[in-house]
Amino acid sequence: MTTGVLMLDLEGLALTPEEAAILQSPEVGGLILFSRNYDTPEQLQSLMQSIRQIRPDLLVAVDQEGGRVQRFRNGFTRLPPMSVLGKRWLDNPHRAIAQAHEIGWLLATELRQYDIDISFAPVLDLDWGNSSVIGDRAFGQTPEAVTELAGGVMAGMHEAGMAATGKHFPGHGWVQADSHLELPVDERSFDEIEQQDLRPFDALIRRGLDGLMPAHVVYRQACSAPAGFSTFWLQQILRQRLHFDGVIFSDDLSMEGASMAGSYADRCDRALAAGCDMVLVCNHPEGAKEVLKHLQHHPVDASHRLARMRARPARVPDEERLQQSRTLAAELIKEA
Repeated sequence: MTTGVLMLDLEGLALTPEEAAILQSPEVGGLILFSRNYDTPEQLQSLMQSIRQIRPDLLVAVDQEGGRVQRFRNGFTRLPPMSVLGKRWLDNPHRAIAQAHEIGWLLATELRQYDIDISFAPVLDLDWGNSSVIGDRAFGQTPEAVTELAGGVMAGMHEAGMAATGKHFPGHGWVQADSHLELPVDERSFDEIEQQDLRPFDALIRRGLDGLMPAHVVYRQACSAPAGFSTFWLQQILRQRLHFDGVIFSDDLSMEGASMAGSYADRCDRALAAGCDMVLVCNHPEGAKEVLKHLQHHPVDASHRLARMRARPARVPDEERLQQSRTLAAELIKEA
């Protein structure tokens, strides 16, 4: 079955018959899991087995960044907010990068034991001290710190067989507004953004970043459309200037920052036309059904890039390393 361009979600801890039927639609290519879909490791294993039975090719994702954004907790290692690594960077950059690598490896290794393909990580936003929705999710305040520490996490994820997805292109950290609730506007010039926020994206693309997620933010002096609906940002800058050939995931089209694009079908069309390879519709079942029906009547060829995001087969992790990484995570938590 060909991978489709729509990523959607589930209501609860097990597949309903309606959800199982929807997942078999060829227009659906991805599934994102949330905290409401997780109770215990055993339940997650059962859920994933039921998903793989009907769609072995489905790209299954979760937001498992650490800190405030960690969907699976009970039975998984509690991961620190990435800002803690930023604090360690100030004292010993080389040690902090090595620890970032181990956290990335741990994050990916635990998820791979349950056949989950990707976590939407790492966050590449700079911490300008303005954004509460980013805040301690950011590795630091400087492009250098974010690049090196996120690069460490990415390398660890790659070692564990998982692709990495940087977010939120070209940078969400400067604006105060939360794009889940409203449409933020960044008033800086393109040159300012390029000299600061874009640098981690540029550097990690050169190192092999697999996926990117654009922000539902308007960068008014560069383009009137939010980045996720902007050919300027996704085509001229990301594809042409930065030579990114990985997967572009839309951020959730049910967020308020996406509402300016119109109906859910319109949001889908605008995101795909701008250059997204896969569109996410989460926490809004009717919106997801609207997009699915729209795609069934207006077929879209899936991007050849999407298959690259599937994880490598999980390996049995080295128990000693696993314990050491978990001890490191616990130490970092205490400093948060």
